[in-house]
Amino acid sequence: MGDIVRIRRASLVAFCAAVFEKLGLPPGEAADSAEILVAADARGIPSHGVARLPRYANGLRKGIMAGGVEPATLRETPVSLVLDARGAMGLSLSKKTMERVIAKAEASGVAFASVRDSNHFGIAGWYTELAARRGMIGVCMTNTAALGVPTFGREAMFGTNPIAVSAPALGGRLFTLDMATTCVTRGKVEVYEREGKPLPAGWAVDARGASTGDAQRLLEDMLYQRGGGLLPLGGEGETLGGHKGYGLAVLVDIMTAITSGGVFGKAVMDSEATSARVCHFFGAARIDIFRDPGEFKADMDRLLDELSSAVPADGRGRVYYAGQKEHEAEALSDIEGVPLAAEVAARLAELGASLSVELRP
Repeated sequence: MGDIVRIRRASLVAFCAAVFEKLGLPPGEAADSAEILVAADARGIPSHGVARLPRYANGLRKGIMAGGVEPATLRETPVSLVLDARGAMGLSLSKKTMERVIAKAEASGVAFASVRDSNHFGIAGWYTELAARRGMIGVCMTNTAALGVPTFGREAMFGTNPIAVSAPALGGRLFTLDMATTCVTRGKVEVYEREGKPLPAGWAVDARGASTGDAQRLLEDMLYQRGGGLLPLGGEGETLGGHKGYGLAVLVDIMTAITSGGVFGKAVMDSEATSARVCHFFGAARIDIFRDPGEFKADMDRLLDELSSAVPADGRGRVYYAGQKEHEAEALSDIEGVPLAAEVAARLAELGASLSVELRP
């Protein structure tokens, strides 16, 4: 890994918010977008963090995405909502949509929403945790540009299509599963490309369907749809369950795009200027529709304690439950500052300078 710089979290959020405002976002939307992007880096997920800020800037400058856009309500019931985002920034829009879903669930027990014609929204687990911190089970999915190759295929037919679920335990502790349905995300491949490292075997295939470790070539091939792409969760073939990851990826397309009337499958395409228009899905369920919330959280606490105290394999330090690494990294970031690759920090500083916004380490 290259050099790392740490920036105080509040300073990094303020910098990103100021950049977004300079690019035309209303203050509230700029603040939301900055908070969500920085959360990814704070949790040790740089693939979805502030390294994407220049890409947002490019999209906003070219009018491919826009701030201050009010989504159109296509259909609404007491337990559901379908929105056309009309090209809005995905970050703040998704926060507001999940808040509407939570409000409906508070009244009705459960609620769901699907959204079409949106943009990249950061880490899916950020939205599920909004529900979990309100004593609910939260669900979130999004489709993405077609980057994933189906089992026995050689061309990308679906996105990395993440699924996230959060559930609360006692004392504010959360279980947060936030996973791509491909072996890795494109953002992870971008990290390897930036660091000049070969991809591990089993992550991706080239245009012939053969395993590839060339991150730069893979990114170019996926952008221009020359063939090749990321393998589904489980990897190549059926032996290790790659067909299951493939099925999950298609499920996300159904829940996000088919329910909202949006774009799905290989029709979801990136360009050199910006990320593809995508679709989202959000859900929330009150715990008391199943059982007493206190009893639920106590059992969750016991489950998480059992998992985190499991005996590790030889040569391994400890066993984690989903979300534990990220929450521990976030706590450390709040004390020591958010870690950024020096190259990313330099690019942010350059972007800020072009807008008269200073980035302060």
